[in-house]
Amino acid sequence: MAGYQKIMKKEISKKCENDRDDCPVKDVLNRVGDKWSMLTVIMLSDHGTLRFNELHRLIDGISQRMLTVTLKTLEADGLLKRKMYQQIPPKVEYTLTSLGESLVVPLMTLYDWANAHMPAIKAARAKFGKAAAT
Repeated sequence: MAGYQKIMKKEISKKCENDRDDCPVKDVLNRVGDKWSMLTVIMLSDHGTLRFNELHRLIDGISQRMLTVTLKTLEADGLLKRKMYQQIPPKVEYTLTSLGESLVVPLMTLYDWANAHMPAIKAARAKFGKAAAT
């Protein structure tokens, strides 16, 4: 590991040990680490501005209530903006902010890592399961 990365890793570790309530990694992962937030950010990044029902159709398995909660959370964190049009029926659109767009690169890095290492992870799980069963 490069020297800079080693120093940063130590700083992050120390910050999260000494001030657990103010750990930036924990705070961000608690907010966007769930699958719905990540999928919502990725869908908005890929498709651009979307309406609620468009997002609901694109994110397989999410309930309307969970999508509503997820969108409110992402908006509260400044990752997306909500634009409401004064018309009947109401029209609401969601778009990633520049902060939200900046999250896409680390999400895709995590996706690439998970995709590349999934065979090894599955093999480790299978080995662990066999060992635990004996």
